Amino acid sequence: MVEEIGTTEQGDLIINVGPQHPATHGVLHLVITLNGETVKKVEPHLGYIHRSIEKMCESLSYRQFIYSTSRMDYLSSHINNHGCALAVEKALQLEVPGRAQVIRVLMDELTRIASHVLWWGAMAMDIGAFTPFFHAFREREMINDIMEETCGARLTMNYMVPGGVMFDLHPNFYGRVKAFIRQFHKKLPEYDELVTGNTIFRSRTRGVGVLSKEDAISYGCSGPTARASGVDCDIRKLFPYEGYGKLQFEQPLATEGDTYDRYMVRMHEMRQSLSILEQLIDNIPEGDFQAKTKAVLKLPKGEFYSRVETARGEFGVYIVSEGGTTPYRIKYRSPGFSNLSALDHVVRGQKIGDLVAIMGSFDLVIPDIDR
Repeated sequence: MVEEIGTTEQGDLIINVGPQHPATHGVLHLVITLNGETVKKVEPHLGYIHRSIEKMCESLSYRQFIYSTSRMDYLSSHINNHGCALAVEKALQLEVPGRAQVIRVLMDELTRIASHVLWWGAMAMDIGAFTPFFHAFREREMINDIMEETCGARLTMNYMVPGGVMFDLHPNFYGRVKAFIRQFHKKLPEYDELVTGNTIFRSRTRGVGVLSKEDAISYGCSGPTARASGVDCDIRKLFPYEGYGKLQFEQPLATEGDTYDRYMVRMHEMRQSLSILEQLIDNIPEGDFQAKTKAVLKLPKGEFYSRVETARGEFGVYIVSEGGTTPYRIKYRSPGFSNLSALDHVVRGQKIGDLVAIMGSFDLVIPDIDR
């Protein structure tokens, strides 16, 4: 897992962490320069899970390419698919039925909570608390059961289609979501008791891995990583889509930009997502769940861009069309890549043990970075 690969003339130690290492949460290879236990430099090496997804998409139709993004940030697959569908709908000037819009937002926010819950358990485990991981899966399984019953899958759902969603909600959806809301309201204080207020956890995260607002902007960070540094960057607020502009929710912001603030922003975000679910679950309009579209979609010639707020930040979809049935060029702007670029900056001068806590607070999903 951790292997010495050499020393410099100054006596610094160079070690590998990964690419197969529990703390990297995926096949990420870090080359770390240490002076004792102090980190002097971190150099991420990518490419271990590269699948050329963008190139693959150029040979897929405008219905098919959407689902390749489920395999990137697999913890935000609904939201990734949503961003792709929005780009196609923008190009076709397609109006999505109100019922489909509400269903999409419900699925997005359930996905966001499921992702944050898994992150909460994994980060606590990275720092040394094993029990929260099991508590996290208790709530996550409730969401996965809802997804499985509604979409037929638990991780890569493939539910969003141009014009709406693939099929209507399962009759049990309403009752199961309301049961989850009640359960999660009860368990969030338990999360705070186990981890947030824990003295050891606070000492391991406060003042550790500070990312200033200016540096967060400079590195192109987004999502909770940037908002913990005070950057106003929630796409749902700045560029509202699918009715987010009509919903009442807050954008959690912090100022210190340390590991603890990144933790707290995500904790607050879970509460805001819960509020969105409460606003929508009893207000799903009647009507079609999908707009009528042609079996084979052809986008007009031009360039089209859409963006959505995933659990990790801004996900952008850029399509270049030449008027055919497949895209000429697809480019994805994933949040993880930019967030990872700031890792070296924030860990310099920290201890090797702090590196794991800082990486956990960045909530990295490697296939999202290494496309």
